[in-house]
Amino acid sequence: MTDIYKALSIAGTDPSGGAGIHADLKTFQEQKVYGMAVITSVVAQNTLGVKSFEEMSLQNISQQIDCVMDDIKPDAVKTGMLASIGIIELLAEKLKEANIQSYVMDPVMIAKSGHHLLHKDAIDHLKKLLIPQTTVITPNIPEAEVIIGKSIETVQQMRDAAKEIVEVYGAKSAVVKGGHLNGEARDILYFDEDFGEFVSPRFDTKHTHGTGCTFSAVITAELAKQHSIPESVATGKEFISAAIKHPLGIGKGQGPTNHFAYRSTINQETTA
Repeated sequence: MTDIYKALSIAGTDPSGGAGIHADLKTFQEQKVYGMAVITSVVAQNTLGVKSFEEMSLQNISQQIDCVMDDIKPDAVKTGMLASIGIIELLAEKLKEANIQSYVMDPVMIAKSGHHLLHKDAIDHLKKLLIPQTTVITPNIPEAEVIIGKSIETVQQMRDAAKEIVEVYGAKSAVVKGGHLNGEARDILYFDEDFGEFVSPRFDTKHTHGTGCTFSAVITAELAKQHSIPESVATGKEFISAAIKHPLGIGKGQGPTNHFAYRSTINQETTA
């Protein structure tokens, strides 16, 4: 029997299906990994923005995690929206207990609509308790700026930030995403004292809801399949580039990316 690789997303919800655990589970499925999810917050959001969110109780989150770890232990875990100090402290403890092989953090702080999804007083706890446990952390430029406390306006500053997140804050590797800079969409990986750059054209579309969730979910799925960090990030870049290039065009606002696009691209290349 073929090995079944398993991945767990610990994050918030999105009833419109474009972000959060909904995007993660779609992505895991596309990458042929068995997906599981623990809900940290129930979020009222759609392509037009975030209306509100309610955190699950710490007891409930703890029980959700235990139900997964005691039964179908994942090969890799990713986190998205964590919201509060209590959730961060709980998760830091649970990850240590479970001895997870690969942990990917998408440090969700602010939604594209501008709604804060992580309490400001929780950021220090994120840096002290969770970043040192990460296999890969995937901040965009605004998130990286919050982590290191410095402005990032150039590719060189992206490189410096990725290196600092690893060498100062303790992540095993860091991918700083350059979507907020002008020009090509360039992401910088720092891992094992070396840099990697992943570049794609910048596509003229507003349909980018859930890109951060999806990118980090691909990396999680690939790590679950025992691929290396650089290989996993490269696949993540290819997947999200296809998803942005071929938008679904649904929703009245900033629509979701196309989670089916990468599969179609691979099929076309195979049959060409």
